Amino acid sequence: MNDNLQFLQQRNSAPRLTAPAPSDQQLAEMLKAALRAPDHAWLRPWRFIAIAGERRADFGLVLEQALLQRNPDADEAACSKARNAPLRAPLILVATVELTEHPKVPHAEQRLSAGCAAYAILLAADAMGFAGVWRTGDPAFDRKVMNALDLSPDEEIIGFIYLGTREGKAKPLPALSTADFVSNW
Repeated sequence: MNDNLQFLQQRNSAPRLTAPAPSDQQLAEMLKAALRAPDHAWLRPWRFIAIAGERRADFGLVLEQALLQRNPDADEAACSKARNAPLRAPLILVATVELTEHPKVPHAEQRLSAGCAAYAILLAADAMGFAGVWRTGDPAFDRKVMNALDLSPDEEIIGFIYLGTREGKAKPLPALSTADFVSNW
């Protein structure tokens, strides 16, 4: 079997990440892969915001404040979980999409392009010996979080890409049959 194909078939998310994170140079290489995402009309609707070091704790406070705005009755456990979420990996990339009006590229297609770019980063991380996991949840759809990240009104969060070094063994992948996911017309 082709090594590239085998690599793609074995990729899986790593919810437990530790240092080291990719270096700036390694991250730049991952981003080069993201820039090759399908992109009808070359809109390049995606961008990424890196959050590392002490800024992760600052971002945790943003997540906690946003939680309390959505749910003023949130208990300390929920607040702590929100506050500590960015500390689960040494590097977070916030994948965003800037939606523009285009006669041939609807917003849905622009979001898909940004999603492909985010997935390319996960693939590139694995290819370079790192690991990652894509997370969303309420913060990804919260305008308060988007405003804290200085997103324009036309920008949205596609996901939070947590990157680092896999802690422990990879989780086992379930056996899936391709026949369950394809049909003939």
